Amino acid sequence: MKLVILDRDGTINSDSDDFVKSPDEWLPLPGSLEAIARLNHAGWHVVIASNQSGLGRGLFDVASLNAMHAKMHKMLAAVGGRIDAVFYCPHSPEESCTCRKPLPGLFEQIGARFGVQLAGVPTVGDSLRDLQAGAAAGCEPHLVLTGKSAQYRGGGQPPGLPAGTTLHADLPAFADFLLERGARPLPVAI
Repeated sequence: MKLVILDRDGTINSDSDDFVKSPDEWLPLPGSLEAIARLNHAGWHVVIASNQSGLGRGLFDVASLNAMHAKMHKMLAAVGGRIDAVFYCPHSPEESCTCRKPLPGLFEQIGARFGVQLAGVPTVGDSLRDLQAGAAAGCEPHLVLTGKSAQYRGGGQPPGLPAGTTLHADLPAFADFLLERGARPLPVAI
């Protein structure tokens, strides 16, 4: 199985300091949906791991989150793409859960659900905590210079990136990299 784990806000869609709270506010970044479709067409299963603390903060409800994801799925289908599953942490930072990135809980849930070991699974995000969570689960970290990391487009990178992090301009550039590199199937967990 070829699996890639993506962050959502700032990686696939525009991020907001005020949180993305409704389908109207969920806007894909240029080329991101097409990049996911290209990965799908090359046999990749794409899964999302996303902190959604707006739920825990009471800024939106699960129905609104589901509506945002329905919009995403519909827009992806229109370009021939799909997301296999969306895993999200609904907790606020004060709740001290194990699923909120930078902790690896969401990634561990993904590995268990798909029955794979996550060693070497590419994970893509726009923030340090996205990559820290993935690296803690054994994933291969990739930083996109969109969302929270757009400030590094002119050079530099966030301090403290996990060892071996590869930087990409955006999700389409990551897809180009992955498709050019090829893939190795993941071992099934025992």
